[in-house]
Amino acid sequence: MAEPEKVYQCQTVNCGCLYDPDRGDRRRKIPKNTDFNELPEEWCCPVCGATKRRFRPLTGPGSVKDEHQ
Repeated sequence: MAEPEKVYQCQTVNCGCLYDPDRGDRRRKIPKNTDFNELPEEWCCPVCGATKRRFRPLTGPGSVKDEHQ
């Protein structure tokens, strides 16, 4: 798994899907080592269909954890 600040989590209710750049997204033909910011704008969550805007990094600037501190 990539470093936590590079892993993004879907923030929709009942989802929580993780986008890990070390794995990519085989369903959407996103190759391994593709950074979240390099994903096409039309990319969506493979579990619930949420847009990229619904994802936040696990840690670091812009993360949910960062907002609660």
